[in-house]
Amino acid sequence: MTPLHTPQIPVVVLAGFLGSGKTTLLNHLLRNRAGNRIGVVVNDFGAIEIDAMTVAGQVGSTVSLGNGCLCCAVDASELDDYLATLTRPAARLDVIVIEASGLAEPRELVRMLLASDNPRVRYGGLVEVVDAAEFLGTRERHPEIDRHLAVADLVVLNKTDRVSGAALDAVREAVAATGGGAAVVSAVHGRIDPGLLFDPVLRPEEDDTVRQLTFEDLLRDADGDTDLGADGHTHAGHAHTAYESVSFTSDAPMDPRRLMAFLDSRPPGLYRIKGFTDFGAGDPDHTYVLHAVGGFLRFEPRPWARDEARRTQLVLIGSGIDTDALHRELAACRVPLGPERAGPAGTRVRPDLPDVPQARRDADDELERAMWGVLRHVRRPDED
Repeated sequence: MTPLHTPQIPVVVLAGFLGSGKTTLLNHLLRNRAGNRIGVVVNDFGAIEIDAMTVAGQVGSTVSLGNGCLCCAVDASELDDYLATLTRPAARLDVIVIEASGLAEPRELVRMLLASDNPRVRYGGLVEVVDAAEFLGTRERHPEIDRHLAVADLVVLNKTDRVSGAALDAVREAVAATGGGAAVVSAVHGRIDPGLLFDPVLRPEEDDTVRQLTFEDLLRDADGDTDLGADGHTHAGHAHTAYESVSFTSDAPMDPRRLMAFLDSRPPGLYRIKGFTDFGAGDPDHTYVLHAVGGFLRFEPRPWARDEARRTQLVLIGSGIDTDALHRELAACRVPLGPERAGPAGTRVRPDLPDVPQARRDADDELERAMWGVLRHVRRPDED
């Protein structure tokens, strides 16, 4: 059995029809990985463990690369086996990206991920890449693209430099008409901010002041790619589309029922939510790590560290979202201020209630029921 607090690796599905620019976007992410070790599973051709290196044109059932990476032929039915290999602690991966084939059914890959028995992975979102210049023709030849867009968590309108403003607006309207409510960002040459998909990682052995030159540095120098975004470098000269983020911090505990109502009614365009949640008396022993991508939601309870501040810290990322409204809605999810009793090690246990045993039991029962909505999104040990 794997402990509930075992770190989980986000698995991002990168989909899109032939020629949309999936591989270009993937290569951009690999060049601008923000310190992450990225594992790549190519639906058609192979599974590759990559550390700051672009792999292009590697074809064959088994190819051993000079830097020790391994490329093995894989199809969708073998996905879980390769995820098991990539998620071994020795691999030290931070993110896994599945590049689906141009004619793959992304819904099936998502279903396989959500049904995976691997306790070390979690769903990281479905990113659908669309060729903005060829969208209307692609839609005519492949009407199933509407189905793909409807289940996407993030839509990247690529090659927007090849269309007029009016044409781009028409594509946006067509995407919105699929009813998926996904966040939509525009891009040129697949250049999106990696911060949309994963967080920066700084390893002790990769201190920015003194470290070994990496393939990432060489690739960046070779093609002049300076749009790093997530690790603080300039975006100048590149067509990054801005996205909005909301940072929310609360020293008051969150009301589980109110927070779940907020999470169950997330607005269109809100792509990711990450952070830590304090439910106060609902579970005084744990903070709850929150991961939300598109319609996917998971909580991971983790014991409070000694002397750790009891607070909620959340970051919300999306495109076309009302940041002020989201902040107000989150603030309304806090437990109303009032006197509290101190529990063990200074934990907050319960706002003062009348000294009537039955009243206190009723309040405890109500709080337990309120936590059920949270706990149904916690991975159970018997799922491991």
